Amino acid sequence: MKVLNLLAFDLGASNGRAILARYDGERIDLTELHRFENPMVEQDGAHYWDAAYLLKQMKQGFFACKTVTNGHIDCFGIDTWGVDFGLLDESGVLIENPRSYRDATDEEMQAAWQIVSKRDVFERTGIAAMNFNTIYQLVRRVRAEDRALKRAKTLLLMPDLLGYFLTGEKKSEYTNVTTTNLFNVSRQGWDFELIDKLGIPKQIFTAIDRAGTLRGKLSADIAKEVGIPQVPFAAVGTHDTASAVAAIPGEGSFAFCSSGTWSLFGIETKSPLLGDSVYQANFSNEGNVQGEFRPLKNIMGQWIMQECRREWARQGSCYTWKEIDVLTAQAKSFAAIIDPDDAPFFSAGGMYTKIVRFCEKTGQTPPKTPGEVARCVYESLALKYRWALEWLEKMKGERIDTLNITGGGIGNKLLCQMTADALDRRVIAGPAEGSAMGNALLQAMALGEIRDIAEARVVVRCSVEPCVYEPNHTKAWEDAYARLLCYMEK
Repeated sequence: MKVLNLLAFDLGASNGRAILARYDGERIDLTELHRFENPMVEQDGAHYWDAAYLLKQMKQGFFACKTVTNGHIDCFGIDTWGVDFGLLDESGVLIENPRSYRDATDEEMQAAWQIVSKRDVFERTGIAAMNFNTIYQLVRRVRAEDRALKRAKTLLLMPDLLGYFLTGEKKSEYTNVTTTNLFNVSRQGWDFELIDKLGIPKQIFTAIDRAGTLRGKLSADIAKEVGIPQVPFAAVGTHDTASAVAAIPGEGSFAFCSSGTWSLFGIETKSPLLGDSVYQANFSNEGNVQGEFRPLKNIMGQWIMQECRREWARQGSCYTWKEIDVLTAQAKSFAAIIDPDDAPFFSAGGMYTKIVRFCEKTGQTPPKTPGEVARCVYESLALKYRWALEWLEKMKGERIDTLNITGGGIGNKLLCQMTADALDRRVIAGPAEGSAMGNALLQAMALGEIRDIAEARVVVRCSVEPCVYEPNHTKAWEDAYARLLCYMEK
């Protein structure tokens, strides 16, 4: 077959990338073409995503791809983070910049549960109770009698919104829809009964399509602007974790961790897991690209260290990630342990102070130097991964043999080794650009060049050489884990 040029736009909550994937029928090779920051914009005390800026950056991605491929692009696809959305008016114009999930509060959850119980919401949607979910963002707008929501004729989640800007197509892809807490896992569609009970306008929701299908073409105007033909647009695993998991080269009984700003830690199943243990542990059943499910736990990932690093930079100490890794390796082990998912760590700002307060609350001496802070955060993350793995084994009813980590977090080799040690399991790290690779693989499926996810994972195994970390589990890790469990109960 001819070599396909597939353009993957992979946007996270901190930065975005345009990546060219070349697929020759056996291997897929990735080349980063354009990387850009994705900063939140603050206005009147609220945080927004700059939609016009993101569209401009994606156009730059097309320009860069045209230069490398001489204008020959076979397809493009978009994946982003979940839950956030934009609202369009009757003319299809974006009413305001999409709001960021970082402004969420618990108040909206409590208000919603007065109408539909927390357990009922979970049994309908299979999604954990998290205050930033789309359902609670919309409840907040309903309660505030939000003018934008009243004007809205269409709601599009972030990847579908960006796809609409480029193609004019208004659809919602399954994997990201499942993150909203508004998708009924039994009926396999929007839960309009739940939507109606909460006072959310039903007419704003669009038809749902599946990963690995074609959804229109680049619009004539933008194709002319960037100087390329009207390239086909594929619905990929538009939730970045779904695309990342599609690119995991795992076999046998494995768990996955998509490691970035968040750590999405889970397994794949044919059906959603809705039992008491799943509900009590606050796990979610997100959709995978096969149209099935990914029971997983949202764990605070690199966010805590990202915030600390930004804080140190504002104070005049700019550390590279490599410098932080060196300092981490030099710091004393298990000096302090935190629960990465403790509520204060979710919001931006004052992250070091939050770490200090957690340590003081739990009777520990707080870390002081950047190396001590990083050691505390990374060891705590590895221990929280063990907690998630044990819950998944209970839910699955069998031992999980390996953990496959994908995403930018695999660049932190010390954390990967800590994870193997904490879990007492082999850790397989790679590919680094998992979301982009999965995005491209789903484009190839949409074009009919890859049959299914099993074949896609064969391509991954032929294309990347993952790094393997063997466990060195010690009593010190057991003692530290006991401390974490104790602190989680406080």
